[in-house]
Amino acid sequence: MSETNENTNKDLLNALNSVQEVKVGDVVNGEVLDIDDNGQVFVGIENSGVEGVIPRRELSAKPIENVKDEFKVGDKVKVVVISRIGDDKEGGSYLLSIKQLEARKVWDEIQAKAEKGETINVVVSRAVRGGLVVDADGVRGFIPASMITDHFVEKLNQFKGEEFECKIVEVIPAENRLILSHREIVESERKEAREKVMDKLSVGEVVEGKVARLTDFGAFVDLGGIDGLVHVSEISYDRVAKPSDVLKVGEEVKVKVLSVDEDRNRIALSIKQTQPEPWDDIESKAPKGSVLEGTVKRLVDFGAFVEVFPGVEGLVHISQISHKHVATPSDVLKVGQKVEVKVLDVQPENHRLALSMRALEPEPEHTEGEGKRRPSRKAVNDNSIKNAPEEENGFTLGDILGKELKNDEDDNK
Repeated sequence: MSETNENTNKDLLNALNSVQEVKVGDVVNGEVLDIDDNGQVFVGIENSGVEGVIPRRELSAKPIENVKDEFKVGDKVKVVVISRIGDDKEGGSYLLSIKQLEARKVWDEIQAKAEKGETINVVVSRAVRGGLVVDADGVRGFIPASMITDHFVEKLNQFKGEEFECKIVEVIPAENRLILSHREIVESERKEAREKVMDKLSVGEVVEGKVARLTDFGAFVDLGGIDGLVHVSEISYDRVAKPSDVLKVGEEVKVKVLSVDEDRNRIALSIKQTQPEPWDDIESKAPKGSVLEGTVKRLVDFGAFVEVFPGVEGLVHISQISHKHVATPSDVLKVGQKVEVKVLDVQPENHRLALSMRALEPEPEHTEGEGKRRPSRKAVNDNSIKNAPEEENGFTLGDILGKELKNDEDDNK
């Protein structure tokens, strides 16, 4: 055999030996041969003599608007073999992926971080029953509902698109299983913030916060890492049936610190005490003799409490409801009814306002020789003492009975 033939045979043998068999799961190098109009990239697999195709969805974990801007013919790429397609066993054709190769790297990085106790950042893709599906650089993860934050959350959709720092609870790359917890991060941050806030807060201070949660009994306000409670009675000087009627989650509010319990991590707040006191300047707003419109708020045996300004209620004693005899206030009045009242007396220091509806009614007509009818002292005493408590909203028995008794004495002189 000639030397030339020997060299040719050696080259052929070397070429055949250099041909690599392509297997599913292999990571191989390739060269871009073509890009079709659908965004599919055709690749010649290095040292194999076969080709593969990368579907558009497998080009990257991130969306690509124009494939031809990202890939050019002749580009060198590294891909993972997903599966074999076609029946040409000699030439062969394979389904390839860059995205899954990127995911492999991410899985390796996540596993390494888990071993070191490090955290990862993820973006919430969508809410599902039981928790949140998140994206960790192309890897799909899951945060159970109980591990989202440090309190119960009813609507999980509110977190869509948000970025969370998470602790790695479980990672199994072979099963594509990644379980994460954001709650531990929240608790850690809140503990640190709580200590800072607690050190700075002082009773009587007015600070700004944001409404974090609403319940039937009040509103929790975030003071920058720790929540304080505004009881429903401290939301407004007006009567508030439900906190959600007047407040919204995320609303910024000013609050006054009522108490700080460091041992129990509890802070009591008030919104209404940052607002003007309803009784301030009441003598100019409701001077004696003025006529006001009010709303009946409560009915009791001895009269009706009428709100004339937000947070300001006055008493219409039963004897001041009408010239006609009134057995019980509920016979002629209803809670929520709008009425006109005349101011009989104002005591701003005691938060007392004496009102009359009778004073705005025309005097009843009387027959000749008949004097004006006034309630007897006995009738007033019996009715008032029987029904009135010692103190109700600042009015004592003396306040309720005094003027009626004085009127009787003047009439009898």
